[in-house]
Amino acid sequence: MNKIRTQEASEVPGASFAELSESRIGPYRRFLRRHPLLLDLGVVAGFLLASSFELVAAAERGAWSAVVLIGLLGAALFLRRRFPLSVLVAVFVIDAVATVFDPAYSGNNIGLWIALYTAATKYAARRMFIMTVLISAVQTLVFAVFVFPTLLADSAAELRSITEFGGRNVVFLIAVGLTMLMNIVAVGIGAAIRNNRLHDAELANWAARAQMLAQAGERNRIAREMHDVVAHSLSVMIALSDGAAVVIKRDPERAGQVLRELSSTGRGALADMRRVIGVLRAGDAGLRSPQPAAGSLQDMLEGFRVAGLPLTFTQTGPQLPEDTTFQLTVYRIVQESLTNVLRYSRSATRVGVEIEVDDGTARLRITDNGAQAGTRNETIGSGQGVRGMAERAALFGGSLYAGPGPHGGWIVHAILPFPEHSPGTTPAPPNEGSHEV
Repeated sequence: MNKIRTQEASEVPGASFAELSESRIGPYRRFLRRHPLLLDLGVVAGFLLASSFELVAAAERGAWSAVVLIGLLGAALFLRRRFPLSVLVAVFVIDAVATVFDPAYSGNNIGLWIALYTAATKYAARRMFIMTVLISAVQTLVFAVFVFPTLLADSAAELRSITEFGGRNVVFLIAVGLTMLMNIVAVGIGAAIRNNRLHDAELANWAARAQMLAQAGERNRIAREMHDVVAHSLSVMIALSDGAAVVIKRDPERAGQVLRELSSTGRGALADMRRVIGVLRAGDAGLRSPQPAAGSLQDMLEGFRVAGLPLTFTQTGPQLPEDTTFQLTVYRIVQESLTNVLRYSRSATRVGVEIEVDDGTARLRITDNGAQAGTRNETIGSGQGVRGMAERAALFGGSLYAGPGPHGGWIVHAILPFPEHSPGTTPAPPNEGSHEV
């Protein structure tokens, strides 16, 4: 399970945040988003349909100016998404002019509400609410001066009904209040839509940044992995070259073997360096991440033996869990510890690697009895070896100690609890109990 999660984490998601967000909306909204021209035409057609009664009434009384102005309102609404603020001003002015020229034109506020909504989806809510108050005030003035004096002036029965309802002033206040309320509602709906869009945009931006940071972190992790591999290879090459210089006269055959191992190690280090450069350039983390293959721990130990370490390896208990990250952690801790032995230990006659597996925990113990040439912080590399091993152990809730041994030499002791939901372990084969050189 952890192996699958590790592989999934190293892959680039197949769907972007925008695609995932779009999948949450219905098919009709997706269709309109992909065809904005049809949406604009639909809005204009809906406005003209809602204004059909006003168009017919204006034509019957011969107020062709009102008919033309309503047509201009529809044309302006077609451009509302491109020029929201300009269209809002144009719709408001056209509506006011139509009311002035034809007081019987009661004011087609549907176009104004559409324009207010559209502008509110593009501009800050505070700005739009201030504009709405100003627009409502001008509408009230136009209604009071041009419309209200002629309202029901020729109908005594309707005037009597208005009087019973509460009087002309009450009707005026109700009309003004409803107009202002509908204007505010249109802006409020637009502001809510704008906030949702800004929220989605922020989430998309956050997702993009998180993906970039994850990719950068993965590249850095791979770079550190490659640094460990290259540093190990260079340490082995230095030890091999020193050994070859010593034995070349006394045992040419042995020297040839050492030189062949030196060449093989150098080629491997060159390939690893090419990988790390490729990772840092291209960011292809999925295929270049170094993973220990089956038997790679034994191969790595054998390389240290060839380099001259008097190495003894002992493993007791079941096998390590089939978890790639956990096995890589064990591999790197052992590799870093032995690389430090090559770098700093002098006159070591015994180097031991012990892996004890019991009760869901792996205990690693790497010891040597050599004298230390300086402190372990004086490294050829980045000086982060012990810290890196401790971080690897902490990844599984474990701990690591690295320091001088009680009887001299150096000890690295790591305790690594098995990862949760790890596959079951199997007993170690009998022939892997102890290996000595």
